[in-house]
Amino acid sequence: MIFSVSLFRSVTGAMLTIALGAAWPSAQAQTDYSKYSSAAMEAELERIATVEKKVLVKMRDGVGLSTDIYRPKLSSRPAPTVFIRTPYNMNTLTGTSLRQVLEGVERGYAVVLQNERGRYFSEGEFEILGRPRTDGYDALTWIASQSWSTGKVGTLGCSSTAEWQLQLAAANHPAHAAMVPMSAGAGIGRVGPFQEQGNWYRGGVPRVLFSIWLYGVDNPLRAEVPRDLDPVTRQRISTYNDLNARKPDVSWTKHVRHLPYADLLTSLGEPSGVNETLIARLPNDPAWFEGGLYHDNEAWGVPAFWFNSWYDVSVGPNMALFNHARASGTDEEVRANQYAVIGPNNHCQFFSLGPDFVSGDRSLGDASFDTTGQIWSFFDRFLKGQNEAFPAGTSPVRYFSMGDNLWKTSDQWPPRAVKERRLYLSSQGAANSLYGDGRLTFDPPKGNQRSDRFVYDPMNPVPTVGGGDCCNGGLVTAGAYDQRAVEARQDVLVYTSDPLSEPLAIAGFVDAVLHVSSSVRDTDFTVKLVDVGPDGEAVILDDTILRARFREGLDREVFMKPGESYRLDFSPMTTANVFAAGHRIRIEISSSNFPKFARNLNTGGRNEFEDQGLPASNTVHHSGGRASYISLPVIP
Repeated sequence: MIFSVSLFRSVTGAMLTIALGAAWPSAQAQTDYSKYSSAAMEAELERIATVEKKVLVKMRDGVGLSTDIYRPKLSSRPAPTVFIRTPYNMNTLTGTSLRQVLEGVERGYAVVLQNERGRYFSEGEFEILGRPRTDGYDALTWIASQSWSTGKVGTLGCSSTAEWQLQLAAANHPAHAAMVPMSAGAGIGRVGPFQEQGNWYRGGVPRVLFSIWLYGVDNPLRAEVPRDLDPVTRQRISTYNDLNARKPDVSWTKHVRHLPYADLLTSLGEPSGVNETLIARLPNDPAWFEGGLYHDNEAWGVPAFWFNSWYDVSVGPNMALFNHARASGTDEEVRANQYAVIGPNNHCQFFSLGPDFVSGDRSLGDASFDTTGQIWSFFDRFLKGQNEAFPAGTSPVRYFSMGDNLWKTSDQWPPRAVKERRLYLSSQGAANSLYGDGRLTFDPPKGNQRSDRFVYDPMNPVPTVGGGDCCNGGLVTAGAYDQRAVEARQDVLVYTSDPLSEPLAIAGFVDAVLHVSSSVRDTDFTVKLVDVGPDGEAVILDDTILRARFREGLDREVFMKPGESYRLDFSPMTTANVFAAGHRIRIEISSSNFPKFARNLNTGGRNEFEDQGLPASNTVHHSGGRASYISLPVIP
């Protein structure tokens, strides 16, 4: 199979280059539609595209998926296809979706949009990621068999429109010639040190965003058009109805505190659905390995152009999967053609990168990146055989370094030159708050130091301010926000280095190790990495969390004995930042980061199903053979 797929790509690529390469327009000479109004783009699309809407493409089990097809009107020759598969409403195209369809058709591509099963005009029952290994595979087979198709297909999308692509890459369909997954972390089950099961967890702690996202996406009472309607009637119905359910507005700021957490949606009157099914699972439930998530015991068969960002939900798993694809691709072509871009933007905002870019409270200078041009150049190479469009010598990694505010390149991630450098926690037992005595030092603490203690009350959790997040009903705005309001709390331990005499550049994975004790059987611990300016502004770079019962692995629960000391190894943080001369490096430690993560109620029970919590007295040790530290990936 490996030989046949590689041969298919090389032979068809050569044939298409000879026969059609000169006839297809290149990515460099196209119209810039970013300033066009929707009406102007719709008019241009009508002029240049042949359109078929609401075509029911049958899957192997007979379920039909609603599919819209846009093809170049003035060309009779077969075209390579860009395939966009989504759970979101595509009945009326707007914004980036409309622009990308128009760009693709103008560049000589057929663009196919398809709704996942159970969404809008597609038949079947909704599942997160929509059965990529079967439905995705069958859709590619159908596209490749059409008279208007060259048999080469590239997949494109951001967020949920990207996440299904990951397991499809494991299926290694011979028509799947290239993929552009953008902000795709929620399609990753387990990869390397990360076992987040589609970002449902971090360190065994549930993320709140997915319950809120599912309120908008899962619709067990959805309306459907009758089956077996003729195509003309289906399309006519879609001109009058978009089947876009309008649910009651929810004040998530208030409702997110509802307990039990498992009833967050059903308490609104929602019928039990996907949310309740997933909440009932533990991180190691076998069901996580039976759905649409990609796991690192699977193959990887497709050249990919990854778009990730520092303030998204899961840049760490995304970059770990990029490394996995480079190491475990099914053939040399696949392994050698994995490319990643990491920007300073929030979730899916890759088209907003430009001059005078600002993230949260931090100005990051000129972050301009030609996202549109690079995507189409990548497709031109792998779908049209125009090798010069996206040269093989393109750097495998292009990342934006914050602090010095520069785009940089690397042949791997982390960059080859990085060296581990530890920063140790130190205090005299009073690191509580910004005004305490917590310090970060490059040398291990000497002698015995008093441990730091704080009380974590789940009814008064530490609030989330910025960082990496998305899709949470407006509860949290992601980005590089100042943390000083959080650091003023007594239940936040703050450790800060001396001002740096010269810049310190880091790029890669940031590990954290804590030695802790607690008065309860189970609680959470959080770690946050912060860049502190000379004026005291303290902007977040990344954070992590670990539920103590999962300290020995997410495949088991091991509870603490009150008062005993335990080592916690956190899933890594991931960033690239230059701490300028005069800046300080800071670590915050606490036991909550809410509403980004669901609260640990400290009972030792199944928190998701409980409605009462109790305070925990938590301790961080940092001397006497129990050093606590972070490990920075420093570029010499």
